[in-house]
This record gives sequence, structure tokens and C-alpha cells, in this order.
Amino acid sequence: MTASLPMSVPAAGLPARVRIHEVGPRDGLQNEKMVVPVEVKADFIARLADAGLDTIEATSFVHPKWVPQLADAEALMPRLDAVAARLPVLVPNERGLDRALTLGVREIAVIGSATESFAKANLNRTVDESIAMFAPVVARAREAGLRVRGYLSMCFGDPWEGAVEIDQVVRVSRSLIDIGCDELSLGDTIGVATPGHVGALLTALNAAGVGTERIAVHFHDTYGQALTNTLAALQHGVSTVDASAGGLGGCPYAKSATGNLATEDLVWMLNGLGIETGVDLGALTATSVWMAAHLGRPSPSRTVRALSGTTSPQEQ
Repeated sequence: MTASLPMSVPAAGLPARVRIHEVGPRDGLQNEKMVVPVEVKADFIARLADAGLDTIEATSFVHPKWVPQLADAEALMPRLDAVAARLPVLVPNERGLDRALTLGVREIAVIGSATESFAKANLNRTVDESIAMFAPVVARAREAGLRVRGYLSMCFGDPWEGAVEIDQVVRVSRSLIDIGCDELSLGDTIGVATPGHVGALLTALNAAGVGTERIAVHFHDTYGQALTNTLAALQHGVSTVDASAGGLGGCPYAKSATGNLATEDLVWMLNGLGIETGVDLGALTATSVWMAAHLGRPSPSRTVRALSGTTSPQEQ
């Protein structure tokens, strides 16, 4: 592939720059069946930063019993001192926050649910009980000068409840903002969103006082809609997009994975639209090929496969 591709053809009404919130080391690796060695994780994060990604979600301080793939958070974070990037971490509760603060973490995230079924399954609480659990975590983090992101799962559909009403998503979103979250990431957890739905939810959030500048989007590609939905969000003014290097988390052999938007696929589209990201696509692709070798399977990212000449898992 030549360096002149994709051809840059800007479209009207889109942000000049997009900040990519890279989630591969956390959301991606936690879905892998194998436990990646801590030194490989540290190298992965350093390579992602060297490729130009300036926000890389490093790990999670969830109890190791629930997410054994990320049980090495205490060993990982000191290895990242020289990494020139923002390194937010996931914190589920006050115990997790205590662990993160001990290590000097500067940014955290909490994950809530827009639906009662997923809140019960994932947090063993109701939606309102989970917000109440997060409130002291967010308050303490902000008192310590930390930036706080609020993830909201099941914003577009739920495997138990089906369609999720927009008003319901807005209510829970507003609750996360009200307890002090600086940013809200809207999660299409099972990948069922479509562009009109994306636009309608963003419009409703704006009407409820949640500014577009505080909103990020997190689309999964289960039905092949992640890039289409991302473009709809960009057209609305959203300029922060979550993605996972190499499509990590979308492994067809991991039942819990539903297909994260691959960072390379996102960067290819943004490059074609003339939108700045600061990401070196070649270096990023090489990093994902390197990580895929550690995982023992090709990357599911179409852009990684096209640029590296590798094949998809289905073609093996």
C-alpha cells in the first residue's frame, strides 16, 4: 500500500481532530483467554504510545478473582513511568480506588449500566445502587485531583431486555455527570446501534444538558456498524472515540467478546476524512501484528490484515 493512501478528502461538518481513547490493553486483553505476561503488556502500551496514541487505558483494579487477566495491575503500573501518554485505569469501587491512588494513578474510570439486567449481572446491584456505589469513588478521586470518566454500558440494546429507551439512557447518563464524571463514554456493548439511533441519543443528551464536548463513543462491531455509527457521532460533533488496537476484544474464540472497533480501521477512515489523530498508522499496525503473534492468532482488524498481508482467523 502506498503512503498516499487513503486519499484525504475532507467532509463538511466534522471535527478537525479526534482523540482516540485506546482501550486494547484493558478492554481488549481482559477478554482474552490467555493471561499476557506483565512485561508484554508494558511493552504493548509503550509501543502504542510511540505510535502516537496519547490516551491508553492501561489496566483495571477490579478484584483479580473476577478479571484474572488483569490481576497484575500493581506490577504493571510502575513499568509505565516513562510512557508519554495519559494512562487511565478502571476502578470499580473504593477498594480499587485505594489501590490506584497508592500507585499514583492520575485518571480513573467507572463503568455503569443503562439497564437493570446488566447492572444485576455485572455489578450485582440495581442501576441506582450502582450509581450510589460510584458516588464516593468519584468524589474521592476528584478531591485527589484525578480526572474521572464514566462508562455507560448497554446504551443501545441489552441481551436480556432488548431495546433500551433513549430516556432511560439519558437518565443514567445524567446521574453519572451529576456525581462528578468529567466525561461520559456511551457503550454499544452488544453492537446493535445504527446511525439514526446514535444521532437521536446524542440529541437527547444535549437537551438534558450533557454537552457534546463531554461525550465519547464506544462502538462494538458485532453487526459491522461500528465505523458507520462512529461517523454519525462525528457528524454530531463528538471528537473522542474509543477503539482497540488490532480489534482486541473481538476474538471469535472468546465468547464474552463482541467485537471492539479496531483502532487501525478507525484511523484509516479518519485519515481519509482529513481528520488529525496524531497516530502513525504504520507503527500502530506493526504493534498489532506484534501483539497478535503473542496471542497466537492474526488480528481481526481489516486494516491490519490489508497493510500487513496477514489473514483473518476465519481464513486460517
